[in-house]
Amino acid sequence: MKRLSNLFSRRIGTVPGSIIDEPSNGSHPIEMGLFRYNADALERQKLAAGNSLEELTKEDQILWLDIPGVHDSALLKRIVRRFGIHPIVAENIQHTGQRPKADEYGDQLFLLLHMITWNGEEKSVETEQVSIVSGKGYVISFQEHPGDVFDPVRRRISEGLGRVRRMGADYLAYSLADAVVDNYFLVLEDLQKEFETLEEQVLFEDGPDPSASVHSLARELLSLRRAVWPMREAASALMRGQIPTVSEEVQIFFRDLYDHIVQIIDWIELMRDSLKGLMDSYQNRVGNSTNAIMRVLTIVATIFIPLTFIAGIYGMNFQIMPELTWPLGYPLIMGFMTLVALGMLLYFKKKKWL
Repeated sequence: MKRLSNLFSRRIGTVPGSIIDEPSNGSHPIEMGLFRYNADALERQKLAAGNSLEELTKEDQILWLDIPGVHDSALLKRIVRRFGIHPIVAENIQHTGQRPKADEYGDQLFLLLHMITWNGEEKSVETEQVSIVSGKGYVISFQEHPGDVFDPVRRRISEGLGRVRRMGADYLAYSLADAVVDNYFLVLEDLQKEFETLEEQVLFEDGPDPSASVHSLARELLSLRRAVWPMREAASALMRGQIPTVSEEVQIFFRDLYDHIVQIIDWIELMRDSLKGLMDSYQNRVGNSTNAIMRVLTIVATIFIPLTFIAGIYGMNFQIMPELTWPLGYPLIMGFMTLVALGMLLYFKKKKWL
């Protein structure tokens, strides 16, 4: 958030589409991952930020350049010049925290997604922007930090699994987007486990007020919803052919991606409704417990009202009270008070107030 606010302040007054020069501030040098492949050949290597970018693309091969970091503004400028990336796209890549979207810029497809991971220690959802630029024969992916959810795609490329080695760059862009969306299901499973644990505590255990935990989980679901909801619109545009750079063959796969996004949204909404119901159940449980306590206290107070009245009469300091001189006065009064209490208890039980 601090980096984002700094970018906002330094971007004020600049030309739209400008890349802001950022100080390194001790950031590690970026090591880019390169895949170059077709159905019969595969090349995989690591590139330093200072390596030449001129000989990256080869005819009849798909290039995937994976860049784990956007803090190196010099490298970003070189990538933009080398691949002819639109300045607005470059600004969106560097200026993280954007809304997920899918846009077309000439012969390039630009996908902006939010990669979600679950931090089990902090019990929080962590969001990272992923930008994907797809052109003729190449895909460039940008992440904020090293570490991603693209290992299944790397494995399919390396081992020649599936159809990725036989398809074009638009299918690779779909595969990366699909890996991001598939990871949402894993995060939702973790959130579901948190919800089940919380549900057990709320409904079947006597413990501290769970309101803070419920609101915390609801906040994480809201973060996930903000990341997923705009992606439905982007996937809809891709599957309906509104982005010409996506072939008709790949549009079918984006249709499946759209279905997954809708399923995730439905799951999120269901969990949010369940959280509301869980909080309502807790409030009802607390209310019922309070009512039970108040009922018992009311019955006890009601029983003692006539007993207090009788004790008050014989606690008066008058000299002439005939009962005070009776030898059996005390046990008779105590017996009478006992009968009154028992009679009231029987009456309450008959009325099913006990």
